[in-house]
Amino acid sequence: MEEKTEEKKALSTFDKYLSIWVALCMAVGIILGVKFPQTVSFLGKLSIAQVSIPIAVVLWIMIFPMMVQIDFTQIKSVRKEPIPLYITLFVNWIIKPFSMYLLSVLFFKFLFRPFITGENAQGFVAGAVLLGAAPCTAMVFVWSYLSGGDPLYTLVQVAVNDLVVIVAFAPIVKFLLGLNKMVVPYSTIFYSVVIYVLIPVVLGYAARRHFIRTRGIDWLDNVFVKNMKNITMAGLLATLIVIFMFQGKIIVSNPFSIFLVMIPLILQTYFIFFVGILLTKLFKIRYELAAPAAMIGASNFFELAVATAVILFGLSSPATLATVVGVLVEVPIMLSLVAIFKANKKSFDFDGKSAAKAFVHEGVLPGASNKDINE
Repeated sequence: MEEKTEEKKALSTFDKYLSIWVALCMAVGIILGVKFPQTVSFLGKLSIAQVSIPIAVVLWIMIFPMMVQIDFTQIKSVRKEPIPLYITLFVNWIIKPFSMYLLSVLFFKFLFRPFITGENAQGFVAGAVLLGAAPCTAMVFVWSYLSGGDPLYTLVQVAVNDLVVIVAFAPIVKFLLGLNKMVVPYSTIFYSVVIYVLIPVVLGYAARRHFIRTRGIDWLDNVFVKNMKNITMAGLLATLIVIFMFQGKIIVSNPFSIFLVMIPLILQTYFIFFVGILLTKLFKIRYELAAPAAMIGASNFFELAVATAVILFGLSSPATLATVVGVLVEVPIMLSLVAIFKANKKSFDFDGKSAAKAFVHEGVLPGASNKDINE
């Protein structure tokens, strides 16, 4: 009975119908884009240094509350159980970007060659590269929560991932776009990381310290985070409306291209997910820590990918369209992965033979003594 109650709680209210809200926002965005082209054109001109102000605003609304939740001091706690983090880093930065590049080249430049022009194929590969080099930093909280993952370890995973994104995203994208015969300024890619990752991380960290100092950690966790969850979701839905509004005409006029772009992106998502599961089982990682390790690689930091595509190639480019398709498939696919993961929960019962000790928050695991942990 307790298991059913917990499952009902995990899939209740807004989260239970997330894919429906996402689909509605996509439809609203497309309709607005088609019906009000002059408004879209006006909003498209609102930019600074090629950075779209409307997209930046809605992205920050979504990202900032997530960044405030991140406790970077907990990174040191990962030494108690580092293997899931090692798996995440290996999958995110050694396998994912390069497998995405190879898969997109295979489909867009070879298998789909009769249906896609050379210029569009090159652009679609570029968009796929941007998605592949940007593992999730925000929505992974939702996927881990729905999967029953450890929230503290999810925070650690996200904190480390954010730091790696700052230094690794630009050089990896620069290298892979070079292989795709697309020369782009390194400074432009780095500028995207500064705007959409570094600044929100710094502001979130500063805000977190301020709130803890003035209001206390209990208020931050139980009041601020709870209330800001709604703002984060509102930011996500607003982001989808704005992005699909800009891409409305292109989507309506190129439905077959959208379908073709979906195929390698979906295959990549499932591939990375099952690689993550395979590695967590190989190292006998317990279920609660395996969840964020598997989900963070399968999911994408599509906000960064879309923003970078807009800066590098423009709002109406094939690269931007590919990143938008990534948004289109992300939510329903990730919800399916959550269902698959939960259905395989019993397979993570290793009879206490996990390769790592229980994750410790501030030295004590809830329900366990320091003696239990040391043993």
